Amino acid sequence: MHKVIYDTDPGVDDAMALLFLHRHPEIDLLGITTVFGNASVETTTRNALFLKREWNIPAPVSKGASVTIDSSRAERPWPAMVHGDNGLGDIDVPEMIDLPLDPRPAHRFIIDTVRAHPGEVRLVAVGRMTNLALALKEDPEIATLAKDVVIMGGNFYVPGNVSPVAEANIHGDPEAADIVMTAPWKVAVIGLDVTAITTMSRSYLGEMAARGDKAVKQLDALSQSYIDFYKHAVEDGMMVHDSCACVYVVVPELFSSISGAVRVVCGGIADGQTIVRPDGRRFPPGDWDGLPSQIVCTGIESEKVIDLIRDTLLAA
Repeated sequence: MHKVIYDTDPGVDDAMALLFLHRHPEIDLLGITTVFGNASVETTTRNALFLKREWNIPAPVSKGASVTIDSSRAERPWPAMVHGDNGLGDIDVPEMIDLPLDPRPAHRFIIDTVRAHPGEVRLVAVGRMTNLALALKEDPEIATLAKDVVIMGGNFYVPGNVSPVAEANIHGDPEAADIVMTAPWKVAVIGLDVTAITTMSRSYLGEMAARGDKAVKQLDALSQSYIDFYKHAVEDGMMVHDSCACVYVVVPELFSSISGAVRVVCGGIADGQTIVRPDGRRFPPGDWDGLPSQIVCTGIESEKVIDLIRDTLLAA
């Protein structure tokens, strides 16, 4: 069993990934930690509690960061045009969910859970990396105690999606992402190089909903406006960014990758750009020297990934 903490900002594709983690038989979901990103942390936390209640997910929810790790960074508007005003495609979600939160802030929940299961916990982070960076700042030793970190974020050999060079999760808190990438733990980066070519059509999701239970039908409903948003890039479908990271946890052989030290540009016109120095390449001394080699995914068997997502969600 893979012991997973899911660090998320629900979010439409976050919701699909959450249901995948909940239903996959090899995943033990230890907790859900929330972060600001697709909406405010108040909204993403409410959404996590709503999905926990609707889908009978036993894992606790812990509320996380509401601002970037560098407090001088200006706040940006929420991407309501992507995920809706309420973060879940504007389906009907109550303002308040009558479920308790874990009393610890997300970064403390991460620290305590990693220390309770040394060498076992896999951190799956599909939003801004702020909670992970805060955990590292408070307790650097967790980098040697976590099994690994799997993130959805970044782009290396393809364009970004919020600037020509930056992907949204990294661009949302570049300083936090750089802390996470350069810490002495194993990181697998599932970025736009693979997620932007892994799409689920409206009809494929509709067929899943027709066969599936209430949860899959809700997922179909909350994804409709998200699919509408993607019409500029996908023919009547959506990129399943966050679910790709979750699939990597259980079937990494569906991905091809390179390895190397990764840095994140903080500031300037390339703010949020992720840059890998591939292992085996020689360069003059630079800012990648002496840093851990991380895994950067560059290829994916998209059709097999999509089918695994379907099969897992329908296995209720």
